[in-house]
Order: sequence, then structure tokens, then C-alpha cells
Amino acid sequence: MTDVLDLQDVTIRRGATTILEALSWRVQEGERWVVLGRNGAGKTTLLQVASGRMHPTTGSATLLGSRLGATDVFELRPRIGLASAALADRIPSGETVRDVVLTAAYGVTGRWREEYEGVDESRASDLLAAFGVSHLAERWFGTLSEGERKRVQIARSLMSDPELLLLDEPAAGLDLGGREELVGALAELARDRRSPALVLVTHHVEEIPPGFTHLLLLRAGRVHAAGPIDETLTAENLSGTFDVPLRLDKVDGRWAAHATGAVAG
Repeated sequence: MTDVLDLQDVTIRRGATTILEALSWRVQEGERWVVLGRNGAGKTTLLQVASGRMHPTTGSATLLGSRLGATDVFELRPRIGLASAALADRIPSGETVRDVVLTAAYGVTGRWREEYEGVDESRASDLLAAFGVSHLAERWFGTLSEGERKRVQIARSLMSDPELLLLDEPAAGLDLGGREELVGALAELARDRRSPALVLVTHHVEEIPPGFTHLLLLRAGRVHAAGPIDETLTAENLSGTFDVPLRLDKVDGRWAAHATGAVAG
């Protein structure tokens, strides 16, 4: 299998603060990864590196065969789909949903004077349909519910037919119904052989869709555990990651975690 992401001894420092430390991680074609960790563990920073939007302080990051620092990131970034709260904040509230998705073909937020071909229009329509938001195509992005916005963002992230798709806490802020609808959509995406390699960042095992194959547990900017999800997602590993004694259950392909005792001091 071919590596789509290869991080070797990546360290990120900002002033006196170390956010990621000597982190090594590989993602291969066809894999579906979940990244779990506490607030401040470095999850969002890790995705910034994986999307070519942040360079390591030390170490190497190779994305889709191109090493950061030795390649044109503006050519690389359209090959990587990204859905994140930071990106959503840059989308104009008065942009139509159709154009939110369509403009990803040029890697821009906010339609200006770009020219789009019929194939672009068709792909945007197909993606809106795939995530159940076709009926919102002419609505302004700023009028959508949080759940609707999340679905539109994921549709947008797939517009350029990326080779790697990064999803940063896509279920954050959703109610139970919205979360379950999104988990179902992501499970379908994970099971589709045509989908790119996937990386999903979350805080909660309950948000892991069926069909995801691998798990990375981050603790204080370091890899606590990584590997196939059925081997790596254990109560012991999860408890060590979150500093809480946890019980882990799996029912019908979904996980749930519960505290089993006093919180560790």
C-alpha cells in the first residue's frame, strides 16, 4: 500500500510551548483513521500539519509523496480535503450552499469571478445529494443549522476529489439527532472503496462511525497508542489517554465509554 501521509519525529513548538513532540505516524491508501485525545493534546495542530498548513519545527512531513518544505503547498493543498471550524469561519455567511461547495474546486471561499464548467456544477450537485442537503442549495450558508453546516462542509471537502480527507471534530456542537445522522453519513463514506484515505478527529468514542479501521491516541502531543482500531481501542489505552479509569463497550459496531471510579488526580 502507498503512504498518503508520513510524519517522522515531527515536533511543533510555539515559543516555549511544545505542542507536538517527536511524533511519527503513517496513513496509507484505503485506511480510515480516528484521532482521539484530550483538549490540548495536539489534535488540531496535527491536522494543520497533515493538511500542509503548518510546517514542523523539526522532523519531516511527507504528504501524498511530497515533503513539506520542498514542494509548492498551493499545488498540494487542493489534493487534501479539509473540514474544520476554522475553515467554516472563513466562509461568507451570504454565500449560497451551492457556491460553498462549488468554490472548493478553486480552493477559495467566496465566489468572485471564477469560471466553472458543467462537470463542476454536476459534481457539486451530486455531493449535496450524497449528504442529503440538495434542498438547501440556494440557501445562504449563514442561515443553516449546525448540523446542516457540517454536512455542507464535508460535501465541500470532497469537491476537489481529494486523495486525503481530514475532518476536524465534525460532530462538535450537534444534538443527538444531528450527531447520529452525521455518523451514519460518515459510515457510508468509510465503506465506499472510492473514498480517499480518511482522518477523523474527535473527543468521543461514541462519534466513531462503523467502518473506520485505525486509531491514533494522542496524549500531551505524543502518540500514546496507534494501530488497527479493534486492537488499539481498549479500556486501558483510553484510560491512559484521558487520565480517567474507563470502561469501554461495543454494541452493534459502536463504542461507548464510561467512568468506572474516581477521577485520577
